Amino acid sequence: MPAMTAAKASRRVGLYLATALFVIFSALPFYIMLITSFKTQSAIFSPEANPFWFSGSPTLANIKLLFEQTQFVQWMVNTALVGLAVVVITLVLSVPAAYGLARIAGSWGETLGIGIFLSYLVPPTLLFIPFSKVIAFLGLQNSLWALVVAYPTFTVPFCTWLLMGFFKGISRDIEEQAMIDGHGRFGAFIHVVLPLAVPGLMTVVVFAFTLSTSEFIYALAFITHSASKTISIAVPTELIRGDVYHWGPLLAGALIASVPIAVLYTFFIDHLVAGLTAVARD
Repeated sequence: MPAMTAAKASRRVGLYLATALFVIFSALPFYIMLITSFKTQSAIFSPEANPFWFSGSPTLANIKLLFEQTQFVQWMVNTALVGLAVVVITLVLSVPAAYGLARIAGSWGETLGIGIFLSYLVPPTLLFIPFSKVIAFLGLQNSLWALVVAYPTFTVPFCTWLLMGFFKGISRDIEEQAMIDGHGRFGAFIHVVLPLAVPGLMTVVVFAFTLSTSEFIYALAFITHSASKTISIAVPTELIRGDVYHWGPLLAGALIASVPIAVLYTFFIDHLVAGLTAVARD
C-alpha cells in the first residue's frame, strides 16, 4: 500500500512538473513581449541588461510611437473587418454545404467531404501567384476585398468538413420528429439542427477569425499600401525599416494584436474543444 501511494504521488508530481514546464514554455513569449514593450531602446540593445526584467525605468515611448507615428489603429480596424467578413462568408457557405453533404448527398457525401477537405491542404505558397492574377483581373489590388475573396478559399473547405461531423452526430430522429410536427426540412434545420450544432458553429467562428487575422502570405502579396494593411503584415513590414528593428513598438504591436485572439479562445474554448472532439468521434 505505501508503495502504491508513493508511485501515485510521484506520478502526480511528474504531471504537475510537466504542466508547469508547458505553461512556462507557452507564456514566455508573451512575457518577453510585455517586458520589451516598456523598455527603452538602450536597455533592449544593451548586452549587460537583463532580458527578463527592467534594467532601467519602464517607458511608454514604444506605445506612443506605435499609436502616434504609425497607422496601428487603422491596421487593427482593417484586421477586424476582414476577420468578421470572412467569418460571415464562411458560415453562409459552409453550413448549408456541410448539411447537404451530411444529410442529402447520401453515400457520395463522405467522398465529396474528403475531397473538399483535401483542397484545404494545398499550401498557400503554391496558390498566391495564380491567385494574384485573379485579384488583378478583378481589380482588387491593395484592397481589403482581395483578402475577403481569398481567405474563404481555405476557411470554407475545412469548416465544411468540420461541420459535416457535427451534423452527422445529430440524430435524424430528432429532425424527422420536427418534420412530423409540421416543420419542413428547412424549418427543422433552423429550429432543431442549428441549435444543437452551436458548438460546431462556434468552432467555425473561432477558426475562421483566427486564421484570417493571422494569415501572412496572401496579405503580403495583395496589399502594399500602408493604410490597407492588416496587423499580420503591417507590424513586421512597417516597423522593420531597412536593417533597423524597432523591437519595442514591434513587440508591443504583436502583443496588442494577440490579446483579442487570446480573449476569443478564453471565452469559447469549451465550444472549440467540443467541436474538435465531435469531429474526432465521427
